Amino acid sequence: MAENGRKEKIKWTTTIIISSSLKSCEVATALENQSHKIRYSDSVENGSIIFSLSGLAFLLMDAKECFISAEEIFLAKIEKFINIHRKSFLVLSAALHGSEEWKLMFRIQQRFLGSNLRILPVHNTVNAINLMCTIAKTASKPYTDSICYRMITTEAYIIEQSPVWKTLQKLKLSSDSLNLN
Repeated sequence: MAENGRKEKIKWTTTIIISSSLKSCEVATALENQSHKIRYSDSVENGSIIFSLSGLAFLLMDAKECFISAEEIFLAKIEKFINIHRKSFLVLSAALHGSEEWKLMFRIQQRFLGSNLRILPVHNTVNAINLMCTIAKTASKPYTDSICYRMITTEAYIIEQSPVWKTLQKLKLSSDSLNLN
């Protein structure tokens, strides 16, 4: 702990597999600058970023490029991506998410309804990196264990401090006798 009583921030780093097509991209450079272990691969889908320890995959797409290309082409790319990756995210980038961009997201959502695809609208590189790293960090093993422990501790504290629970204890009733399970 720091002298001022606050917890010191531990820098989170992980191994990231990035499509070779993104090698000169601003996103790849920014992730390298955050001291992550970066591996480039030709065997992953173009535009994809995979956080291997978290088991998450992100597909970067620019909304402008989707408008230019045929709908079948980018939908086929997304479908191939979600068929390979169980926990998949589409990072859809646009400077401004106007009505056309929202219509595009709606069409993608309709097409992949019920699949494991989640769509993240982003405005810039910093926004994309922050979202991807935050999601990957919270999905990584040490952090999920920590989150679960904190949730269990909080739940126990709330139950202990609950006026309803105290009233039930005074009336000598328990959750077992009420058949709340």
